[in-house]
Amino acid sequence: MSLRIRAITLDLDDTLWPFAPIGARVDFVQHDWLLANCPRTAERFPVDAMRRLRDVINAEHPHLAHDFSRLRKLTLARAMELAGDDVAHVEPAFEAFFAERNRVECYPDAIDALERIAARVPVAAVTNGNADLGRIGLRHLFAFQLGASQHGAPKPDPTIYRAACERLGQAPQHVLHVGDDIDLDVVGAAQAGLRTCWIHRNDLHPEPTWPHAHVRPDLAFPTLDALADWLDAHLQDDVA
Repeated sequence: MSLRIRAITLDLDDTLWPFAPIGARVDFVQHDWLLANCPRTAERFPVDAMRRLRDVINAEHPHLAHDFSRLRKLTLARAMELAGDDVAHVEPAFEAFFAERNRVECYPDAIDALERIAARVPVAAVTNGNADLGRIGLRHLFAFQLGASQHGAPKPDPTIYRAACERLGQAPQHVLHVGDDIDLDVVGAAQAGLRTCWIHRNDLHPEPTWPHAHVRPDLAFPTLDALADWLDAHLQDDVA
């Protein structure tokens, strides 16, 4: 296969690290902070009730669907108002959540593979989530991070992939978008004109089956280091 890859855009959650363990912890960490600092809010909105309130806030603000951090802050503000706590606690309560959200455990292959890939071509993070590569300690391996909240629209909106390509200084057909999500990371990027690589890790895709006939990934691997191996074998001439 001949792919002239000059740069890579890379998804984060479930591509570099599993998100499920993070998602299972963050609301409880936030609740523990509320117990210590806003007990009335914690009593009125235990974890399940806070999640239901967040669903209400999300429904009230569909125009913010791309901005998870803003929606969480709005939820905290509403909860504190209803419970009679000072909304000045929103930012420190969010910080408790955000610190835990960025406590990630990368897949065993991910950091070494990312270092190998970043040494060969520029890599930009393109994510719908609110992970912070600086806090995580991986920012130095990326040209930049483009989040849906920053861009104003989430994947699979074609503008977010094209904005990343423009910042990379490359035409979309020379940028490989890499990620785990079939629709967000493969179909969406392909429709925006990028080349695509599906990372079908075993924890999410134990028996990977591609569901679409109209579009297929250019590459597909179960791990990121397999992509790094492919780049080592195929890109010597293209990036010289």
